[in-house]
Amino acid sequence: MERRVLVPLAIAPALPPRASTLHKLGGSTMGTSWSARVMAPGDAGPALLEDLQRQLDLVVAQMSHWERDSNLSRFNSAPAGNWHRLPDEFFTVLSYALDVAEASGGAYDPCAGALVNAWGFGARQRYNDANFYAPLPAASAAIVARADRQRLRLDPGSRRALQPGGVQLDLSSVAKGYAVDLLARCLEAQGLHHYLIEIGGELRGAGTKADGQPWWVELEGVPDAVDGAAQTRVALHGLAIATSGDYRRYFEHGGRRASHTLDPRTGAPIRNDVASVTVLHAECMAADALSTALSVLGPDEGLAFAERRHLAARFLLRHNGGLREVISSAYRELLQ
Repeated sequence: MERRVLVPLAIAPALPPRASTLHKLGGSTMGTSWSARVMAPGDAGPALLEDLQRQLDLVVAQMSHWERDSNLSRFNSAPAGNWHRLPDEFFTVLSYALDVAEASGGAYDPCAGALVNAWGFGARQRYNDANFYAPLPAASAAIVARADRQRLRLDPGSRRALQPGGVQLDLSSVAKGYAVDLLARCLEAQGLHHYLIEIGGELRGAGTKADGQPWWVELEGVPDAVDGAAQTRVALHGLAIATSGDYRRYFEHGGRRASHTLDPRTGAPIRNDVASVTVLHAECMAADALSTALSVLGPDEGLAFAERRHLAARFLLRHNGGLREVISSAYRELLQ
Protein backbone atom coordinates (compact mmCIF):
# COMPACT_ATOMS: atom_id res chain seq x y z
CA MET A 1 0.00 0.00 0.00
CA GLU A 2 1.22 3.50 -0.84
CA ARG A 3 2.26 5.55 2.19
CA ARG A 4 2.20 9.34 2.34
CA VAL A 5 3.19 12.08 4.76
CA LEU A 6 1.56 15.48 5.20
CA VAL A 7 3.41 18.30 6.92
CA PRO A 8 2.34 21.92 7.52
CA LEU A 9 3.84 24.67 5.39
CA ALA A 10 4.85 26.72 8.45
CA ILE A 11 6.88 25.25 11.30
CA ALA A 12 7.42 26.84 14.73
CA PRO A 13 10.77 25.54 16.01
CA ALA A 14 10.23 26.16 19.76
CA LEU A 15 10.41 23.07 21.98
CA PRO A 16 8.40 22.49 25.17
CA PRO A 17 10.00 23.94 28.32
CA ARG A 18 12.54 21.54 29.84
CA ALA A 19 10.47 21.06 32.99
CA SER A 20 7.49 19.82 30.96
CA THR A 21 5.99 16.37 31.38
CA LEU A 22 3.68 14.59 28.96
CA HIS A 23 0.22 14.44 30.55
CA LYS A 24 -2.29 11.98 29.10
CA LEU A 25 -5.80 13.14 29.92
CA GLY A 26 -9.22 11.98 28.77
CA GLY A 27 -12.80 11.09 29.52
CA SER A 28 -16.26 11.03 27.96
CA THR A 29 -18.30 13.73 26.27
CA MET A 30 -20.98 14.11 23.58
CA GLY A 31 -21.58 10.38 23.43
CA THR A 32 -17.95 9.65 22.59
CA SER A 33 -14.48 9.82 24.13
CA TRP A 34 -12.00 12.66 24.31
CA SER A 35 -8.28 12.73 24.96
CA ALA A 36 -5.51 15.28 25.31
CA ARG A 37 -1.75 14.89 25.28
CA VAL A 38 -0.26 17.99 26.87
CA MET A 39 3.31 19.02 27.63
CA ALA A 40 2.93 20.81 30.99
CA PRO A 41 4.57 21.08 34.43
CA GLY A 42 4.66 17.79 36.30
CA ASP A 43 1.98 18.63 38.86
CA ALA A 44 -0.49 20.18 36.39
CA GLY A 45 -2.43 17.03 35.46
CA PRO A 46 -5.38 17.05 37.90
CA ALA A 47 -6.11 20.76 37.44
CA LEU A 48 -5.85 20.46 33.65
CA LEU A 49 -8.25 17.53 33.58
CA GLU A 50 -10.79 19.53 35.58
CA ASP A 51 -10.37 22.61 33.38
CA LEU A 52 -10.78 20.71 30.13
CA GLN A 53 -13.77 18.70 31.31
CA ARG A 54 -15.42 21.95 32.40
CA GLN A 55 -15.10 23.32 28.87
CA LEU A 56 -16.62 20.17 27.40
CA ASP A 57 -19.51 20.22 29.86
CA LEU A 58 -20.21 23.80 28.78
CA VAL A 59 -20.56 22.74 25.12
CA VAL A 60 -22.91 19.90 26.08
CA ALA A 61 -25.03 22.17 28.29
CA GLN A 62 -25.43 24.67 25.47
CA MET A 63 -25.47 22.71 22.20
CA SER A 64 -26.45 19.08 22.83
CA HIS A 65 -29.59 17.83 21.11
CA TRP A 66 -29.51 14.79 23.42
CA GLU A 67 -29.88 16.78 26.65
CA ARG A 68 -33.48 17.94 27.04
CA ASP A 69 -32.50 20.96 29.16
CA SER A 70 -29.66 22.21 26.96
CA ASN A 71 -29.96 25.70 25.47
CA LEU A 72 -30.35 24.14 22.03
CA SER A 73 -33.13 21.77 23.14
CA ARG A 74 -34.98 24.58 24.87
CA PHE A 75 -34.78 26.68 21.70
CA ASN A 76 -36.01 23.77 19.56
CA SER A 77 -39.04 23.18 21.79
CA ALA A 78 -39.95 26.87 22.26
CA PRO A 79 -43.21 28.24 20.81
CA ALA A 80 -43.19 30.42 17.71
CA GLY A 81 -42.35 34.09 18.01
CA ASN A 82 -39.94 33.90 20.97
CA TRP A 83 -36.54 35.59 20.92
CA HIS A 84 -33.82 33.75 22.88
CA ARG A 85 -30.60 35.24 24.25
CA LEU A 86 -28.01 32.61 23.36
CA PRO A 87 -24.80 32.01 25.34
CA ASP A 88 -21.78 33.44 23.56
CA GLU A 89 -20.36 30.04 22.60
CA PHE A 90 -23.69 28.82 21.20
CA PHE A 91 -24.18 32.02 19.22
CA THR A 92 -20.64 31.83 17.81
CA VAL A 93 -21.08 28.26 16.59
CA LEU A 94 -24.55 28.86 15.13
CA SER A 95 -23.38 32.01 13.33
CA TYR A 96 -20.43 30.18 11.78
CA ALA A 97 -22.61 27.24 10.78
CA LEU A 98 -25.04 29.60 9.05
CA ASP A 99 -22.14 31.21 7.19
CA VAL A 100 -21.07 27.79 5.87
CA ALA A 101 -24.69 27.08 4.93
CA GLU A 102 -24.84 30.28 2.91
CA ALA A 103 -21.46 29.70 1.25
CA SER A 104 -22.36 26.12 0.29
CA GLY A 105 -25.74 27.03 -1.19
CA GLY A 106 -27.55 25.07 1.51
CA ALA A 107 -25.55 21.86 1.17
CA TYR A 108 -24.76 22.35 4.84
CA ASP A 109 -27.58 23.44 7.15
CA PRO A 110 -27.63 23.72 10.98
CA CYS A 111 -31.42 24.17 10.76
CA ALA A 112 -31.98 20.70 9.27
CA GLY A 113 -32.69 19.05 12.61
CA ALA A 114 -36.24 18.10 11.59
CA LEU A 115 -34.83 16.27 8.58
CA VAL A 116 -32.19 14.55 10.74
CA ASN A 117 -34.91 13.42 13.14
CA ALA A 118 -37.14 12.14 10.33
CA TRP A 119 -34.33 9.93 9.02
CA GLY A 120 -33.64 8.49 12.48
CA PHE A 121 -30.31 10.18 13.17
CA GLY A 122 -31.53 12.47 15.95
CA ALA A 123 -31.73 11.91 19.68
CA ARG A 124 -34.98 9.92 19.63
CA GLN A 125 -36.76 7.44 17.33
CA ARG A 126 -33.41 6.24 16.05
CA TYR A 127 -32.86 4.44 12.75
CA ASN A 128 -31.84 1.25 14.61
CA ASP A 129 -35.00 1.14 16.75
CA ALA A 130 -37.35 -1.75 15.99
CA ASN A 131 -40.28 0.53 15.14
CA PHE A 132 -38.37 2.97 12.88
CA TYR A 133 -39.48 3.59 9.30
CA ALA A 134 -37.72 5.87 6.86
CA PRO A 135 -39.78 8.92 5.89
CA LEU A 136 -41.80 8.89 2.70
CA PRO A 137 -40.45 11.20 -0.03
CA ALA A 138 -43.43 13.52 0.44
CA ALA A 139 -42.65 13.91 4.14
CA SER A 140 -39.02 14.83 3.46
CA ALA A 141 -40.08 17.20 0.70
CA ALA A 142 -42.48 18.94 3.08
CA ILE A 143 -39.65 19.56 5.55
CA VAL A 144 -37.41 20.96 2.82
CA ALA A 145 -40.22 23.20 1.58
CA ARG A 146 -40.53 24.83 5.01
CA ALA A 147 -37.15 26.50 4.38
CA ASP A 148 -36.36 26.59 8.10
CA ARG A 149 -32.99 28.28 7.62
CA GLN A 150 -34.61 31.23 5.83
CA ARG A 151 -37.17 31.56 8.65
CA LEU A 152 -34.59 31.66 11.44
CA ARG A 153 -33.52 35.15 12.55
CA LEU A 154 -30.35 36.17 14.40
CA ASP A 155 -29.69 39.52 16.08
CA PRO A 156 -25.88 39.81 16.39
CA GLY A 157 -26.09 42.94 18.53
CA SER A 158 -28.02 41.24 21.32
CA ARG A 159 -26.82 37.71 20.41
CA ARG A 160 -30.41 36.54 20.19
CA ALA A 161 -32.20 34.10 17.90
CA LEU A 162 -35.87 34.06 16.93
CA GLN A 163 -37.70 30.74 16.99
CA PRO A 164 -40.22 31.19 14.15
CA GLY A 165 -41.93 27.93 15.00
CA GLY A 166 -40.77 24.36 14.42
CA VAL A 167 -37.12 25.10 13.58
CA GLN A 168 -34.95 22.28 14.88
CA LEU A 169 -31.28 23.22 15.21
CA ASP A 170 -28.71 20.43 14.96
CA LEU A 171 -25.07 21.38 15.56
CA SER A 172 -23.71 17.83 15.75
CA SER A 173 -21.56 18.40 12.64
CA VAL A 174 -19.79 21.43 14.11
CA ALA A 175 -20.00 21.30 17.93
CA LYS A 176 -17.32 18.62 18.35
CA GLY A 177 -14.89 20.63 16.26
CA TYR A 178 -15.69 23.75 18.23
CA ALA A 179 -15.12 21.82 21.48
CA VAL A 180 -11.66 20.79 20.24
CA ASP A 181 -10.86 24.44 19.57
CA LEU A 182 -12.22 25.42 22.97
CA LEU A 183 -9.85 22.97 24.68
CA ALA A 184 -6.97 24.32 22.61
CA ARG A 185 -7.77 27.89 23.67
CA CYS A 186 -8.04 26.78 27.30
CA LEU A 187 -4.53 25.33 27.13
CA GLU A 188 -3.10 28.29 25.23
CA ALA A 189 -4.54 30.70 27.83
CA GLN A 190 -2.46 28.87 30.44
CA GLY A 191 0.72 29.21 28.39
CA LEU A 192 0.62 25.59 27.17
CA HIS A 193 1.45 25.50 23.48
CA HIS A 194 2.40 21.85 22.91
CA TYR A 195 -0.57 19.48 22.77
CA LEU A 196 -2.69 17.04 20.79
CA ILE A 197 -6.47 17.05 21.36
CA GLU A 198 -9.01 14.54 20.04
CA ILE A 199 -12.79 14.27 20.39
CA GLY A 200 -14.52 11.45 18.56
CA GLY A 201 -12.00 11.44 15.72
CA GLU A 202 -11.67 15.23 15.33
CA LEU A 203 -8.14 16.39 16.17
CA ARG A 204 -6.04 19.49 16.65
CA GLY A 205 -2.34 19.68 17.46
CA ALA A 206 0.24 22.36 18.18
CA GLY A 207 3.92 22.47 19.07
CA THR A 208 5.90 19.28 19.54
CA LYS A 209 6.66 16.47 21.94
CA ALA A 210 9.69 16.60 24.23
CA ASP A 211 11.98 15.12 21.56
CA GLY A 212 11.00 17.76 19.01
CA GLN A 213 8.85 15.39 16.97
CA PRO A 214 5.43 16.69 15.92
CA TRP A 215 2.23 14.94 16.88
CA TRP A 216 1.92 12.30 14.16
CA VAL A 217 -1.56 10.89 13.46
CA GLU A 218 -3.02 8.64 10.77
CA LEU A 219 -5.72 10.01 8.51
CA GLU A 220 -8.98 8.12 8.97
CA GLY A 221 -9.67 5.48 6.35
CA VAL A 222 -12.88 3.80 5.20
CA PRO A 223 -13.14 0.53 7.13
CA ASP A 224 -15.75 -1.20 4.95
CA ALA A 225 -14.07 -0.64 1.57
CA VAL A 226 -12.39 -3.56 -0.20
CA ASP A 227 -9.43 -1.50 -1.38
CA GLY A 228 -8.00 1.22 0.83
CA ALA A 229 -6.57 4.53 -0.31
CA ALA A 230 -3.02 5.60 0.43
CA GLN A 231 -2.12 5.31 4.10
CA THR A 232 -1.36 8.86 5.19
CA ARG A 233 0.31 10.30 8.27
CA VAL A 234 0.03 13.98 9.11
CA ALA A 235 2.10 16.15 11.42
CA LEU A 236 -0.50 18.01 13.47
CA HIS A 237 1.56 21.12 14.03
CA GLY A 238 -0.80 24.08 14.02
CA LEU A 239 -3.39 22.02 12.17
CA ALA A 240 -6.76 20.45 12.86
CA ILE A 241 -8.43 17.52 11.08
CA ALA A 242 -12.03 16.44 10.72
CA THR A 243 -13.49 13.60 8.64
CA SER A 244 -17.07 13.06 7.55
CA GLY A 245 -17.79 9.45 6.55
CA ASP A 246 -20.82 7.52 5.32
CA TYR A 247 -19.74 4.41 7.29
CA ARG A 248 -20.30 5.81 10.77
CA ARG A 249 -24.10 5.69 11.00
CA TYR A 250 -26.25 4.28 8.22
CA PHE A 251 -28.91 1.75 7.34
CA GLU A 252 -29.99 0.01 4.16
CA HIS A 253 -32.98 1.63 2.46
CA GLY A 254 -34.34 0.76 -0.96
CA GLY A 255 -31.28 -1.34 -1.70
CA ARG A 256 -28.89 1.54 -1.02
CA ARG A 257 -26.95 2.91 1.89
CA ALA A 258 -28.81 5.65 3.75
CA SER A 259 -26.04 7.45 5.63
CA HIS A 260 -26.36 10.05 8.35
CA THR A 261 -25.00 12.65 5.91
CA LEU A 262 -28.17 14.18 4.51
CA ASP A 263 -28.52 16.65 1.68
CA PRO A 264 -30.73 19.45 3.06
CA ARG A 265 -31.54 20.52 -0.49
CA THR A 266 -33.15 17.19 -1.44
CA GLY A 267 -34.26 15.91 1.96
CA ALA A 268 -32.50 12.55 1.48
CA PRO A 269 -29.16 10.89 2.29
CA ILE A 270 -26.36 11.73 -0.12
CA ARG A 271 -26.02 9.55 -3.21
CA ASN A 272 -22.84 10.89 -4.79
CA ASP A 273 -20.42 8.00 -4.08
CA VAL A 274 -18.63 9.98 -1.35
CA ALA A 275 -17.37 7.56 1.31
CA SER A 276 -15.52 10.21 3.28
CA VAL A 277 -14.12 13.72 3.15
CA THR A 278 -11.21 14.86 5.30
CA VAL A 279 -10.42 18.55 5.75
CA LEU A 280 -7.27 20.01 7.31
CA HIS A 281 -7.63 23.54 8.66
CA ALA A 282 -6.18 25.80 11.33
CA GLU A 283 -9.45 25.49 13.30
CA CYS A 284 -11.28 22.27 14.02
CA MET A 285 -14.71 23.92 13.97
CA ALA A 286 -14.12 24.89 10.37
CA ALA A 287 -12.73 21.47 9.43
CA ASP A 288 -15.74 19.79 11.04
CA ALA A 289 -18.41 21.81 9.27
CA LEU A 290 -16.59 21.98 5.95
CA SER A 291 -15.98 18.22 5.76
CA THR A 292 -19.76 17.73 6.00
CA ALA A 293 -20.48 20.45 3.44
CA LEU A 294 -18.01 18.94 0.96
CA SER A 295 -19.48 15.47 1.50
CA VAL A 296 -22.88 16.77 0.45
CA LEU A 297 -21.55 18.82 -2.46
CA GLY A 298 -19.77 15.75 -3.82
CA PRO A 299 -16.54 15.33 -5.79
CA ASP A 300 -17.27 17.88 -8.52
CA GLU A 301 -19.01 20.75 -6.74
CA GLY A 302 -17.12 19.98 -3.55
CA LEU A 303 -13.69 20.05 -5.14
CA ALA A 304 -14.53 23.33 -6.90
CA PHE A 305 -15.69 24.76 -3.54
CA ALA A 306 -12.43 23.63 -1.90
CA GLU A 307 -10.32 25.11 -4.69
CA ARG A 308 -12.06 28.49 -4.50
CA ARG A 309 -11.37 28.68 -0.75
CA HIS A 310 -7.93 27.04 -0.82
CA LEU A 311 -9.10 24.23 1.48
CA ALA A 312 -6.93 21.17 2.05
CA ALA A 313 -9.45 18.41 1.36
CA ARG A 314 -9.34 14.71 0.49
CA PHE A 315 -12.36 12.93 -1.02
CA LEU A 316 -12.56 9.13 -0.93
CA LEU A 317 -15.14 7.92 -3.46
CA ARG A 318 -16.68 4.47 -3.68
CA HIS A 319 -15.71 3.01 -7.05
CA ASN A 320 -16.03 -0.61 -8.26
CA GLY A 321 -15.97 -2.01 -4.73
CA GLY A 322 -12.91 0.02 -3.78
CA LEU A 323 -11.97 3.65 -3.34
CA ARG A 324 -10.91 6.45 -5.63
CA GLU A 325 -9.09 9.44 -4.14
CA VAL A 326 -9.60 13.05 -5.21
CA ILE A 327 -7.57 15.80 -3.52
CA SER A 328 -7.51 19.58 -3.64
CA SER A 329 -4.49 21.70 -4.59
CA ALA A 330 -4.06 22.91 -1.00
CA TYR A 331 -3.98 19.28 0.20
CA ARG A 332 -1.39 18.43 -2.46
CA GLU A 333 0.82 21.27 -1.19
CA LEU A 334 1.09 19.50 2.19
CA LEU A 335 2.26 16.22 0.68
CA GLN A 336 5.89 15.27 1.21
